[in-house]
Amino acid sequence: MPPTRHGSQTLEIRTLATADFYLPEEVSRLRELAYNLWWCWTPEARMLFSRIQPEAWARHRNPIEVLLLHEAADWEKLLLSEDFHAAYDRVMRAFDRYMHSSEESWFRQTYPDYDGGVTAYLSTEFGLHESLGIYSGGLGILSGDHCKAASDLGLPFIAAGLLYRRGYFRQTIDAEGRQQHTYPDFDLTSLAALPVLDRYGRPLVVSVPLLDRRVHLAVHKVQVGRVPVLLLNSDLQLNDPQDRPITHILYVRGREMRLCQEMVLGIGAVKALRALDIDPAVWHINEGHVAFMLLERLREEIDSGERFDRAREIVKQSVAFTTHTPVPAGNETFDADLCRLYLGQWAMQLDVPTQDLMAMGQAKSDDDNEAFNMTVMALRMAAFRNGVSAKHGEVSREMWKGLFPEEDTPIESITNGVHLPTWVGLEMREVFHHAVGWDWTDAVHDFDRWKAIDDNLTDAELWEAHCAQKRRLVRNSRKVLRRMLARHGESPRVLESVNHMLDPEILTVGFARRFATYKRAGLLFRDMDRLERILGSEDRPVQFIFAGKAHPADLEGQALIEEIFRLSRKNGIRGRIVFLEDYNMHIGRLMVQGVDVWMNNPKRPLEASGTSGQKAGVNGALNLSVLDGWWIEAYGEDLGWAIGGTEPEEDENKEIDEDAASLYDLLENSVAPLFYDRDEHGLPLEWIRRMKKSIREIAPRFSGARMVREYIERAYMPLSRVAADIDHR
Repeated sequence: MPPTRHGSQTLEIRTLATADFYLPEEVSRLRELAYNLWWCWTPEARMLFSRIQPEAWARHRNPIEVLLLHEAADWEKLLLSEDFHAAYDRVMRAFDRYMHSSEESWFRQTYPDYDGGVTAYLSTEFGLHESLGIYSGGLGILSGDHCKAASDLGLPFIAAGLLYRRGYFRQTIDAEGRQQHTYPDFDLTSLAALPVLDRYGRPLVVSVPLLDRRVHLAVHKVQVGRVPVLLLNSDLQLNDPQDRPITHILYVRGREMRLCQEMVLGIGAVKALRALDIDPAVWHINEGHVAFMLLERLREEIDSGERFDRAREIVKQSVAFTTHTPVPAGNETFDADLCRLYLGQWAMQLDVPTQDLMAMGQAKSDDDNEAFNMTVMALRMAAFRNGVSAKHGEVSREMWKGLFPEEDTPIESITNGVHLPTWVGLEMREVFHHAVGWDWTDAVHDFDRWKAIDDNLTDAELWEAHCAQKRRLVRNSRKVLRRMLARHGESPRVLESVNHMLDPEILTVGFARRFATYKRAGLLFRDMDRLERILGSEDRPVQFIFAGKAHPADLEGQALIEEIFRLSRKNGIRGRIVFLEDYNMHIGRLMVQGVDVWMNNPKRPLEASGTSGQKAGVNGALNLSVLDGWWIEAYGEDLGWAIGGTEPEEDENKEIDEDAASLYDLLENSVAPLFYDRDEHGLPLEWIRRMKKSIREIAPRFSGARMVREYIERAYMPLSRVAADIDHR
């Protein structure tokens, strides 16, 4: 039977220290700070760690690695620095204010009488920081931003996922442009993930039934501000050798291994929470990968005496489900025979026919051999369902209308947002401090406060902040390019030429995302003659920075990367188009902070949301995008440009040709002329006016704080009230 819910629950989760590093008493709290990812969105904290070991920080960007590499004898000189002590004290005071002010948080001020349980948020990946490589792309970054925003708002919240021992692949590009894949082998003692202890002070291990055996999972905790994120790890000696790799690789290619992974994730997450006596009021399934958590929750209710149909209704009333993709490949499916094999043992536990469980994930009730769809299971078993933009909600209702007897398919929309403190650059943060106020991070949802961008900020101040971030992007891009070309065996003369690539004075367009085919990264190259004229214009040149990975199984995406790399080496284009290998959160931050224009040109209507443009927009970049996802809601003539029309064409080649022509026309006749139109001081006044509007409009409307507030008001609080009613019956 599930544990009793105890008020709002203080989530005191004990952990075991694993990294062995020495800290003098005067700075002993650096250990606590290193193991709380609050530092990753707090520049002063990052600077503090960088002062300890600058080279180690530049190489690893990981406080734990910095402290491990800092010898005990090296502390003496640092401790003699009054500046270092003052910086340490300032950071720790700010950290304590943040961690101990939950009673003054937005959630407590808005819902002072709330005494329900926490919200449990389950996701297959979390993009929290590049030093914790358990993410691949947009879904993981969104999960990370959701946790950070929940922490900022003071929401009673806990998350769970998997601790991928080998993470997602590291990308290198060989001399022919081919993507190469290598998987790291993380040393867990150097990650900000600590083993969780059970009530007896032993490392917590839970187990999940898998066919004829049990898979044991160690539970680790990553602290994200006020929010704990539990991560499960199967790489234990307790397990059979064939089960230890289950949690090794994110988005593993083998279908049966992926099914095992998703079973241990969903079921193990529930078991971990129960082992810690945590009884969530709301369970948020973030994409269908984690939907097997429903099996364990059904088992709990049936073990407590409920019939299967009644158990389904009870479980459903506490579940919110967010679908993130209208692309069929993004909705996880498994072969029917494979699923029957693994669901058979659950059917016996729940005392129902196996086909009853299979039917939960099959869209067509009359086809027993239909593939099992994780999205279908989650949609059927959730009381609240949503897409991640208004357009995506509309597309999802059309996609899944056959699942529901209602005339109006019950799928709502909550548009994704981004965690501003994570993505806003250093110089732009200073601009916000000056224009919006020192507490701008607490006012990200206050539209009136952001109007001050117009009144309190000069054109020159904003432009200089942007140019400083752009120069940083260029410096770091050259570093990445030089390292790649050196590995290719290029000559010193070629390596020296990298210093002249990516002129910071030239209009710079960024494109960075997963290289799935529908993202259409190759659209820019449809008409090479016209593109070369745009790139090489004497008075209005343009340069492009590309970055992104293609899944190891996506041969079309890999071919596209190879083509872009090959074209970037062509005379007339070389230096004006570059591809940055091994795209991660660090490169992503540099790009959204430094480009002038963010380009996004997916096939309509397959971009569910697309948050990269939001990150660029709050840094003052202007968006050049197809009208899809979030951009439909944000678009205005003064905020950026819309590529092509509003509806997809039946003839795909015609649509590609029309969109490419629109893209060239906009670059040549609108974007570049506006950027290069300068006053006597060299300022592009009309461009800057649009930058201000971009920040003013996008920051409050598309922040992570706004997004999580919507989830609280529309999903979490209504579901928690229903859960409380069920408890009292």
